Amino acid sequence: MSFGSSVTKRLDGKVALITGGASGLGECTVRLFVKHGAKVLIADIQDELGHSLCQELGTENISYVHCDVTCESDVENAVNLVVSKYGKLDIMFNNAGITGDNEVRVTDASAEDFKRVFDVNVLGGFLGAKYAARAMVPAKKGCILFTSSIVSKISVGLPHAYKASKHAVAGLTKSLSVELGEHGIRVNCISPNAILTPLFQKSIGNIDKKKGEEMLAVSAVLKGPVLEAEDFANAALYLASDEAKFISGVNLPVDGGYSLSNQSWKMGFAALLE
Repeated sequence: MSFGSSVTKRLDGKVALITGGASGLGECTVRLFVKHGAKVLIADIQDELGHSLCQELGTENISYVHCDVTCESDVENAVNLVVSKYGKLDIMFNNAGITGDNEVRVTDASAEDFKRVFDVNVLGGFLGAKYAARAMVPAKKGCILFTSSIVSKISVGLPHAYKASKHAVAGLTKSLSVELGEHGIRVNCISPNAILTPLFQKSIGNIDKKKGEEMLAVSAVLKGPVLEAEDFANAALYLASDEAKFISGVNLPVDGGYSLSNQSWKMGFAALLE
């Protein structure tokens, strides 16, 4: 095998299940995983989008199943389906997530919304890991990934339910990596900064993409490049591949160094110079 062909098929022969894979960051990751040789089962509640993506890619290596990640039987069925269809499960990517109501004041936040966000973001990921582990432990190998967020590292003006849920995802990643490492299973999560997916654009008032990128560039630490969904997908590709065979328990920031910087110092200096 030439170097070039090995690079273009970094997931050749692997089987992946991606929740929330019908749109946004999940869709981008599905496309990249298939491109790199993986067989992928998309698990989502957006049936029309999921089936459309499968038809577009037009390959026998991709399929779709309706799956509400808060429903244990749905998650169990999705894992059973991918194993029965493709013979194994190498990569479980718990990507499905929601931001919840756009309310940042705890005094006005809804308990029902808080629970709903945790059910999708945390319980859904837990269930995915639970049933993936049942398939992976006998094989003594596997990779479990989660989508966390930069808010698991710093606090920004997003709802408390969302921020707390992403902290929980990062904690679950660490806990599972210790337990499942005994069985050769790696567990990691990815924490991107804001990416202008439809979900994020909705949360900030449905502004257009160009304006959103300009807004994010103002506070960026790494100037020049714009964080895109493909950057997130490439991080997932690396962690899912054999190139990351000894990487486990990591919360990988994809944020251009943003979480390392206290942005308020700029405001302080600006005030001093007035």
